[in-house]
Amino acid sequence: MNIASIIGRLALALTAVLAVPAAAQAQAWPSRQPIRFVVVYPPGGASDVTARLLGAKLSESLGQSVIIENKPGANGIIAMEYVAQSAPDGYTLLMANLGPNAINPVVYKKLPYDAIKDFTPIARIGSFASFFAVTPDKPYQSMQALVAYAKANPGKLSMGGGIGISPHFIMEFVRVKSGTNMQFVPYRGAAPAMTDAISGQIQIHASAKVLLLPQIQVGKLRALVVASAKRWPELPDVPTLQEAGMDGFPPDVWYGLLAPAGTPAPVIAKLNATVNARLKAPEMQASLAKLSLDARPMTPQQFGDVLAKDMQQWADLAKQTGIKLDN
Repeated sequence: MNIASIIGRLALALTAVLAVPAAAQAQAWPSRQPIRFVVVYPPGGASDVTARLLGAKLSESLGQSVIIENKPGANGIIAMEYVAQSAPDGYTLLMANLGPNAINPVVYKKLPYDAIKDFTPIARIGSFASFFAVTPDKPYQSMQALVAYAKANPGKLSMGGGIGISPHFIMEFVRVKSGTNMQFVPYRGAAPAMTDAISGQIQIHASAKVLLLPQIQVGKLRALVVASAKRWPELPDVPTLQEAGMDGFPPDVWYGLLAPAGTPAPVIAKLNATVNARLKAPEMQASLAKLSLDARPMTPQQFGDVLAKDMQQWADLAKQTGIKLDN
């Protein structure tokens, strides 16, 4: 046997020896605590509440504590970069959502993370809808009436909300689809924009169902359309965008779990099975429904396909609407 063959066999043997601890560690996961859920938004919002709800259930299932770590700022960029650079060991996970994962890559020129390559899909948690609303005392109480008014009064209607997020896209999508001249007013968040919409400072506002539904139900705002694949049972008379003649808008905004790229497959599989088991429980579904979330269990592969599809859909919308942001 020559020297090259000996060296080759030694190298293979060494690789096998080194692989054993890694495989054993993956199979034993989780063997320590805590497991961290990194949330891209501040405490108190729907994303944070969902993370805490799921974290508590996973802690029961896995026998290890799950803590929530909020890292808000820069439309989720800070949290995304942090998780992308974390050890791929299953102990740092991202409470992901559509904005940082599918919208940021198509509206920012440069990001410190790759939304596809730097993360491994674990599970999709649920989806929710956004409403397009106006104040109830306006003469346009349907989408058709709003479009007619906007065409007769170019530049007089203003719509406002957070920038670079799905409700921003909804408003610009309606403007482009209807061929109207409505002005977008940027806000630092949904809450101040909703306040100004209720007071009449702006005429149009779009936001997540969990935020707008209470205002709609008490009559402070009126929903014209819902950006989802079907009507919502709480507001059965409110049509979808497609029913209003504006097809082509992605119907789902979602929350999900991601891990840093390179996280062992057995860890991903165990997490996926544990999350999906909890999502299928009626108690969990009822809790998510209170947050206006529709539970959507998926395999990691299915969730990965959603991420790739969404990236293309929102890239197309960014071109359509002209939405671009500076870093």
